[in-house]
Amino acid sequence: MPGPFASKSFRATLPNSLAAKYRKALTKHPFLLFGLPFITTIVAGSFMLTPATALRYERYDRKNQRVSQEEAMGIGKDRRKVDMKEEYYRLQAKDLENWEQRRVKRLPGEIDGILE
Repeated sequence: MPGPFASKSFRATLPNSLAAKYRKALTKHPFLLFGLPFITTIVAGSFMLTPATALRYERYDRKNQRVSQEEAMGIGKDRRKVDMKEEYYRLQAKDLENWEQRRVKRLPGEIDGILE
């Protein structure tokens, strides 16, 4: 009579179960029964997540586009057109030789950089 803790293997207890059959077939065809389902899951997950990622970036683009339109509406109305030749002649007309260096007025309590 065997003792209470007789050594019995797992396969001996479940020889015809689905898990035992899968484990036996896995040793014969490892890629077909493990690798292929794994790769299929990764590829299918990629295709499933693509629309969610696209939606995320579309929302981000819409938000930025809305801000740029609001800025364009506020800034673009009173801007003057810039012409390079016109700016060149305007700068030539200024007297750039006679100028005076002036200090910028500082706010109260701001360091002005003068050493006493």
